[in-house]
Amino acid sequence: MKRLALALLLAMSGGAIHAQVPEQAPARAGLERQEIRAQLLPRQFTTLAAEIGAKVNKLSVPEGGAFKAGQTLVSFDCSVQQAMVQKARAELNAAEATDKANQRLAELNSVGKLEVDLGRAGRQKAVAEVGAQQAVLGKCSIAAPFTGRIAEQKVREQQFVQPGQPLLDILDDSVLELEFLVPSAWLVWLRTGQTFDVEIDETGQRYPARFERIGARVDPVSQSVKVAAAIDGRFPELIAGMSGRVRVTPPTPKP
Repeated sequence: MKRLALALLLAMSGGAIHAQVPEQAPARAGLERQEIRAQLLPRQFTTLAAEIGAKVNKLSVPEGGAFKAGQTLVSFDCSVQQAMVQKARAELNAAEATDKANQRLAELNSVGKLEVDLGRAGRQKAVAEVGAQQAVLGKCSIAAPFTGRIAEQKVREQQFVQPGQPLLDILDDSVLELEFLVPSAWLVWLRTGQTFDVEIDETGQRYPARFERIGARVDPVSQSVKVAAAIDGRFPELIAGMSGRVRVTPPTPKP
């Protein structure tokens, strides 16, 4: 009877051991089949904002349109600012005339030193005011900081905007980048310049890419590191925001 119980116990133990082995295999297989997802990002992108309070006179490039670096993208109605510049220049002319008159009177000992100093200070103040008003007038148009496209227009023509209000989202799509996480174990062989393929969901096609930057630290929780890559070539059908699956083949370990 004891032998039967012992045999039954061993049989149950062996069954438990065999039942535990398959539980680890799917987890390992799941890791091997894990996809690396990535999204296409523009190399440069920013939001242009108003620096003065004024009415939008013209948006030179439509949404989705292309532009060159230095091209005017937004023009404001700056009739008030132009009038302020003219006023400042008139005040400068008056201050210069007063300063010259005081200097001549000082040569004749007909005016005190204080009046001469005040006249000179008034002229310097007027010069500074002209410079300040011209600087404001220079904010009446916004030029493109780089070559790219209009991603979104946040205002419309004839709309009054406040300082700091967003106007346009712009991006440079001449080079599209990819950012994604890779296992930190790849750091032993991963180098910038190495090539791979990425399959974009929206087009269903594969495109060549190359690693450009490797993150400076490893996430200890996920044991992963962020990398950046760039699409190798120019493909008109690709635009920022598309996503896909990264196809990287690690090197075969040496026996």
